[in-house]
Amino acid sequence: MQTSAKQLLDSTEFKHLVVRRWRVSMLLTGCLFALYYGYILLVGSNKALLARRIGESTTLGIPLGAGVIVGAWILTAIYVIWANRSYDPEV
Repeated sequence: MQTSAKQLLDSTEFKHLVVRRWRVSMLLTGCLFALYYGYILLVGSNKALLARRIGESTTLGIPLGAGVIVGAWILTAIYVIWANRSYDPEV
């Protein structure tokens, strides 16, 4: 390995950058995990709530399921915005 690459990998600034990226990634992964598995647990444990009608033919489970998908998009957008504004300029 070249000396400059080794110096970069051993620098405290680079290690701090990697730790920050992992923290943000793990936080957002945990949020996504809670969102998805929270919905699945709700389906498994309280079917009556999700079967409640909110219109003529729509049940509460449909918009909540769509909310899970939209929530995943929002979490992805949060990561992209954070990476573009904070992480990439430091890299």
